[in-house]
Amino acid sequence: MNVILAGSSGMIGNLILEECLQSDKINEIISLVRRPTNTKSSNKIKEIVIQDFEHYASQSVHFQNIDIAFFCIGVYTGNANHAEFKKITVNYALAFAKELKRYSPNATLCLLSGAGADRTEKSKTSFARYKGMAENQISELGLKFHSFRPAYIYPVVARKEPNWLYQISRALYPVIKLFGNGASIKSTELAAAMFHVGINGAEQEILENKDIIKRVLF
Repeated sequence: MNVILAGSSGMIGNLILEECLQSDKINEIISLVRRPTNTKSSNKIKEIVIQDFEHYASQSVHFQNIDIAFFCIGVYTGNANHAEFKKITVNYALAFAKELKRYSPNATLCLLSGAGADRTEKSKTSFARYKGMAENQISELGLKFHSFRPAYIYPVVARKEPNWLYQISRALYPVIKLFGNGASIKSTELAAAMFHVGINGAEQEILENKDIIKRVLF
């Protein structure tokens, strides 16, 4: 199978990339990045620098003969203004999906969304409204599409947290876990579930946190 992945420098995208590199089911990985990373050495991976994630006209060849696509580009709430948040959350994801539909219409697309995504698009919070908007617009394309809505994602590998809210959440993770499978998921579990669905598909278009965890137990 051939994979295209947007967002491999992020926490979940990087773990999905590792899953792809280690799997004998994956022949080639096209990794779309904003700047060269030079972090992976494998004949399976082609790293492509993208200047504008809203336009792929000069990079369309990389969307051909794709079997699985993962879109993991995102921005943390509070780290971007309203317009930038919408551009990254909706425009980037939709442009990626449209290019995939044009050149590999039978591919499976796995989108990293988030808990609370609002498909009515009426939420007062940008996160919920724009995640729902992205899901709606991609769903309308008619691809084999699965949207993953994790709750709090616990970083298995320690990192510099993006803001104070994530610092607090990491510290409180032992407590958050007590609220059950709907409240949190480990980063490795989420990546493994997304990879599994990319390979094997799923019944649901929308996978909430509990659904994602079930996929880890396949």
